[in-house]
Amino acid sequence: MTRVLVVGSGLAGLIAAVRATDAGHQVTLVTKAALPDSNTRWAQGGIAAAMFPDDSVESHVQDTLRAGAGLCDPVAVRVLCSEGPARVRDLIRFGVDFDRDESGVTRGLEAAHSRSRVLHAGGDATGAAIEAALVATVRERATRSLRGVGARLRIQEHTMLVDLTVQDGSATGAVILGPDEVLRTIIADTVILATGGAGELFPHTTNPSLATGDGVAAAWRAGASVADLEFYQFHPTALAVPGTPLVSEAVRGEGAVLRNASGHRFMLGVHPDGELAPRDIVARGIAREMAKQGGEPVWLDATGLGRELLERRFPTITAACRAAGLDWAVESIPVAPAAHYWMGGILTDIWGRTSLPGLFAVGEAARTGAHGANRLASNSLLEAAVFADRAVRALRLPRRMPAAGSGQASVSTGSTTVGSVSTGSTIGGSSTGGVDRDAVQQLMWECAGVLRSGEKLAAASVTLAEWATRPTPPDGTAPLNMRVRAYEDANLIDLARVTVASALAREESRGAHHRSDYPDSRSEIARTVVWSRVTTLDTADGMQSTLNLAHPTEAEEAIAC
Repeated sequence: MTRVLVVGSGLAGLIAAVRATDAGHQVTLVTKAALPDSNTRWAQGGIAAAMFPDDSVESHVQDTLRAGAGLCDPVAVRVLCSEGPARVRDLIRFGVDFDRDESGVTRGLEAAHSRSRVLHAGGDATGAAIEAALVATVRERATRSLRGVGARLRIQEHTMLVDLTVQDGSATGAVILGPDEVLRTIIADTVILATGGAGELFPHTTNPSLATGDGVAAAWRAGASVADLEFYQFHPTALAVPGTPLVSEAVRGEGAVLRNASGHRFMLGVHPDGELAPRDIVARGIAREMAKQGGEPVWLDATGLGRELLERRFPTITAACRAAGLDWAVESIPVAPAAHYWMGGILTDIWGRTSLPGLFAVGEAARTGAHGANRLASNSLLEAAVFADRAVRALRLPRRMPAAGSGQASVSTGSTTVGSVSTGSTIGGSSTGGVDRDAVQQLMWECAGVLRSGEKLAAASVTLAEWATRPTPPDGTAPLNMRVRAYEDANLIDLARVTVASALAREESRGAHHRSDYPDSRSEIARTVVWSRVTTLDTADGMQSTLNLAHPTEAEEAIAC
């Protein structure tokens, strides 16, 4: 019986925990907040899958590749799109009640999709519906295991990942901080990280405050390779009010338009697809328009859709508007870009395996190659389900990954050496030296946000290096919330440094990464930037690029629920 530690309770973590339990493994599921709290819960847009007669896997593949701006791993994309329908059917079996109409399951059109293939639940509450169904399933499995029926599943809520433990070059478990305020080590044969992204790198984000990149930072410190960190997707339309609630892309898919302060529909002059252009193009179009009008937000005009459709189709957004004193059925609402989704993360193969034996990564924490430089709308929930399922199936495969350079490259576009970056991190990531999180966020927004330049990125790199050289470990007698925040802030410092370094190394504009000093894409450097720590956890320097991970290309049949 394999001991499996799953960290994170979004869609990817919950699927992994259920699958591993059903496969007979001994599973511990650790999550930083309550079990239902995750990025998944806040996902509005839906889940994309080629499940209808007028659609095809090939069409979904081509749409995903186009959105990825030349950096997708074609094998990972094909796995995503071909296995996606089976995973959606699994979600239905787990109790997700997708919206229906007279023709069957309702489907919507979103930006850069050539077909209407996006399924929703509860209108704009798809993530919440999926999360609720899977939480119920996980709790049922845990209760069953307490009765001695089936494999063991133990849940530890309000428990933070502090660091991974590594022995003889393999991941062996994790150091955690639980509600008892004691640092403990969980020993495991396999660790599956499903800790989500790091929206808290920026002051404006659609992510909940718990999205501090804990898993990516811990994997980086443990020696796992990370990649594509420069590609942070900024959702074009977050409501420009405190809390920056997301205004789903599906609103524009239904026909809402963007206008500047003068009422002009400006996106038609930016891209032929107007408001339905890829997210990075719409986000930059809005950012430039905001710059022209002194930083003021632009306006999303959904009045033409009518109150009945808005309230039925988008109840969550309608409630957010009302809470802000807005009635979007009769007036345009202010919107602006906000950090939304990280295409980069811990480098994996198509089975979720990382470069560190014994460590898997799934969901937003992983860089599978399926998203390239710019994620196609509503592919994120799909990726989480598909690759979490595959990670558990991969537990039957050999523990170590195929050797790099074996002739089966997972990233067809290659890799590049991009130098090194110093680090002051120690175990637990305690390297912030009292730097205020707001300062880190503002620096990242100004220098590594929607619009970037080499000059600003270089300045940010210097500042971050200075901040990272004054380690101040959190006091073990401090209140738990202060200790958690200290660990989170240290993780954000680590991730900010590597993200800025990646953005500096990519001397072009591509997908979600745009530099004013290199405004065009450069085909000669259309390759993935991969970083690896090459020193032990307690020393000062080192990152270097690595060869791409190899992987098999044949997918197994899906496991039934």
